[in-house]
Amino acid sequence: MRSTGLPEPIERLDVRITGTLARLGVPVLRVGLGIIFLWFGFLKFFPNLSPAETLAARTIEQLSLGLIPPAVSVPVLAAWESLIGLGLIAGRHLRSVIFLLVVQMLGTLTPLVIFPDETFSVFPLVPTLEGQYIIKNIVLIGAAMVVGATVRGGGLVSEHEPVDRQRRSNASA
Repeated sequence: MRSTGLPEPIERLDVRITGTLARLGVPVLRVGLGIIFLWFGFLKFFPNLSPAETLAARTIEQLSLGLIPPAVSVPVLAAWESLIGLGLIAGRHLRSVIFLLVVQMLGTLTPLVIFPDETFSVFPLVPTLEGQYIIKNIVLIGAAMVVGATVRGGGLVSEHEPVDRQRRSNASA
């Protein structure tokens, strides 16, 4: 055990806490990310409840060169985001779920480029509320990367936790 210079009882407590965080961090991140996607997707099933609905519909219409109208795109996006959320919460088919999430995130970021007058009050330094809503997705992308890194059974390992014990824990999860 590497000493941090803390008194022994605090050192032991610190080891236990960091071990617990390593064991629970990724599942909590996965479920939390799933709740966000399910919640935001669910809102889009009901007209005018999602603050992102109009911008999302216009983005999809623009990207599809007018072929996909809002009456189609918003329910499809609602189902898409809800499916991502349910998959993350259930922890099933994560490769497919992460792929759907990546595609959705690419679409989510495009208004920054195709509607800069609406997403920035001073480009590129001062985002509007819509721009801030979009930019915060960088955190969701990072969370998805962490979750995606575990699809082969990987996980976080505390510095003090033996790797073989962590592998057994991941295999049973």
